[in-house]
Amino acid sequence: MSDMAVLQDYNIEQLNNLLGELGEKPYRAKQIFQGLALGLKISEITNIGKDLRERLLENFVDCPVEIIETKVSAIDGTEKFLFKLSDGNIIEGVAMKYKYGITQCVSTQVGCRMGCAFCASGIGGLVRNLTAGEILSEIYAVNRYLGGTREKRAVTNIVLMGSGEPLDNYDNVVKFIKLLADKDGLNVSPRNVSLSTCGIVPNIIRLSEENIDVNLTVSLHNPFDDGRKTIMPIANKYKVSEILSACDVYFEKTGRRFIFEYSLCKGVNDSKTHADELIRILRGRPCHVNLIRLNAVKEKALEGTSEKDAYKFSAMLEKGGLSVTVRRQMGADIDGACGQLRRNYISGIKDD
Repeated sequence: MSDMAVLQDYNIEQLNNLLGELGEKPYRAKQIFQGLALGLKISEITNIGKDLRERLLENFVDCPVEIIETKVSAIDGTEKFLFKLSDGNIIEGVAMKYKYGITQCVSTQVGCRMGCAFCASGIGGLVRNLTAGEILSEIYAVNRYLGGTREKRAVTNIVLMGSGEPLDNYDNVVKFIKLLADKDGLNVSPRNVSLSTCGIVPNIIRLSEENIDVNLTVSLHNPFDDGRKTIMPIANKYKVSEILSACDVYFEKTGRRFIFEYSLCKGVNDSKTHADELIRILRGRPCHVNLIRLNAVKEKALEGTSEKDAYKFSAMLEKGGLSVTVRRQMGADIDGACGQLRRNYISGIKDD
């Protein structure tokens, strides 16, 4: 991390306290908070005095998250963003266009330490956690880039499915969700936020107590513990049965059904045996299964299931009584999978 702090980490109460120490009026807190929510740098917030801006810049970074590269899919209009952090680290995000609006996929860590076999994010391991304000600034930056405002957001929904494991950066992620929902900021309801986890059981239960009704999404990818261990190291710590029990607690506390992400890998987890076991463990639970045809990662050996076989697998689950969809594959022509664009960018720098 840079020695400079991130002002976007502060809620209005914290800004009030900070400004009080600087001898400023309390109403300045809302001006600053709203200016940052527009995606402005501190130096661009012109409804506060130049002197105050300069004093803030003595201790806070002007721009914690900057868009340095964009790629647009010629297939579906998906736009991928490469962000540079104030300490020089690189992260990425995606804006996906749907009929109901634009969903932004954000990163919660630089890299990842979960080591899932199908994901590029974990290549190189975890560098560091993002702060709440850095995660928030990804959205501020993209909303501004797409022409959105506070009152009329371009970004309508958020998914925490970019680089990193959100529940491995628990405190910052929870604070981010609360900042995102602030009525003086972007005012995004937690119900418009999906949090994806590989299954850190204690933090799923902890999240159920937070009174922030985000949509819980669990990366399952295999219903058998032994098979799951071969593609997801977290499975060595938490069994599928433990994850299901934690999801049950989440539903009891929040009333929100949960979603299981299931990346179909050719010859690995797409057989009738896998479908039958999914039906056995999930039927009757308040959940939905989201099937994903894997976006292949060149550094990994796994291949995605064909579209035809994906729909066959889906039909088996539906026949068994499960709610299921096959997610539309998006951004395949622009390094759409998590971590791919960042990985390619870093490799390019090393090759120069």
